[in-house]
Amino acid sequence: MTQESWAGWYRDRRGADAVILTTDGERISLRIRGVDFEGGSFDALVPAGGIPPESGAFALHEGALSDCVLEWDLPLPVINDGKLHQATLGCLLALQRPEPRLGLSLLFGGAVYESGRAERDFAGALATVQGLLPPGVDIGACAACAYSDYFPSGRRVLSGGLGCFRGAKEEYRAASGAEEVTALWERRDGLVQEVWSCQEFERRPEGAGAPGTGHRGPFPLVVR
Repeated sequence: MTQESWAGWYRDRRGADAVILTTDGERISLRIRGVDFEGGSFDALVPAGGIPPESGAFALHEGALSDCVLEWDLPLPVINDGKLHQATLGCLLALQRPEPRLGLSLLFGGAVYESGRAERDFAGALATVQGLLPPGVDIGACAACAYSDYFPSGRRVLSGGLGCFRGAKEEYRAASGAEEVTALWERRDGLVQEVWSCQEFERRPEGAGAPGTGHRGPFPLVVR
């Protein structure tokens, strides 16, 4: 996978700092006040190399960044009546306990579509945004892809727990329900961020019970 970098802000009790978030679609990394953090989910960003920062420099919960706010924008593909466009997705994430609070806002066609400020994960927030879009307008990110799914017995995470089956497309299309997706799980190409996208994107089937929707069902219905 290639890498993308997104400009944003980090805020905590010590103030605000401009940051650059970098991702290859699987892992996220950023540098804050000279300290590198990385992780597979936005709520699991730990000091790179396992080296703890100076005591008191950051609030950490079980080793991961906490009690702070991350805000950034990223380009997001949107399909409008079959044509590909680039929209801007604004992300506002409060890393707090016991659960983070996430808000997404999609700027497209001169309008803003907002998820609200209390979403628990990126899949749910993107589904909310998709439900607000006009007919014929679809989000083109991994969360909406025909070849993505969650491990059936896994714990729902903030981000990055989405399995990509682009290397086993026909097998995934034929999978129905938790048992068959579980059997196929080792064939996945990896875990991806819900806001990531690639050239092999295909729109996920719509409608409850639609074939080819694996375990999690159609998008924007994320979890059965």
